[in-house]
Amino acid sequence: MRLLLPPSETKRDGGDPGRPLDLAALAFPGLAPQRRAAIAALEQLSGSTDAALAALRISPRQSAEVARNRVVRTAATMPAVDRFTGVLFEALDAPALPEPARAWLGDSVLVHSALFGLVGALDRLPAYRLSHDSRLPGIPLKRHWSAAITDALASTEGLVVDLRSHAYAALGPLPDDDRFVTVRVVTETADGLRRPLNHFNKKGKGELVRALGVAGIEATDAGALVRAARALGIRLERSARRELALVV
Repeated sequence: MRLLLPPSETKRDGGDPGRPLDLAALAFPGLAPQRRAAIAALEQLSGSTDAALAALRISPRQSAEVARNRVVRTAATMPAVDRFTGVLFEALDAPALPEPARAWLGDSVLVHSALFGLVGALDRLPAYRLSHDSRLPGIPLKRHWSAAITDALASTEGLVVDLRSHAYAALGPLPDDDRFVTVRVVTETADGLRRPLNHFNKKGKGELVRALGVAGIEATDAGALVRAARALGIRLERSARRELALVV
């Protein structure tokens, strides 16, 4: 089983300065050509702070993000699940997990980065700034990543559970196969009506991944995952073909 997470816009500082980015060590080595091209374009963009701020859709107060991008090849690295911050990753709280749960993350969790494509949860990444809607010179991100990510996902085995946002799902659509399922986070009103959550869906996703990791859940199909979640007190239900509802 693999759980597929979106990244976060914000990144934690720091890491091991003696271990710079090693593209050959990242999961899915077949994505190396796309990774190298994206990094080169990001470095080119970062030559002009004003151009980079506009392309990254950030304000002058965030110019430190451009400085980060200039040194992405040589900067300190840390595991992806520790690097990313934001609501989902705060709820997951990977740095505080016991070692068996962190090992489970390494085996079971992927993160879809706009710069690196699919990476493993424990793959070591530098801090950087690049979002799904950023504009790299000569590289439209959707066209750059879409087919490559879909092919990489198709090469995996077993159940794949997509917890990405719509924006990142568009950068790499799921293959048309019943072993790929999407999770939608909903809330239930007193009269039984359900409505989707927006910002707060991220907290539910992070808590789901944390609970599965602490329990060391391995599910072979969507039905097994639903049963395992139910045993943990989590309302995860089938809602449509290839879709699960996480009720929070």
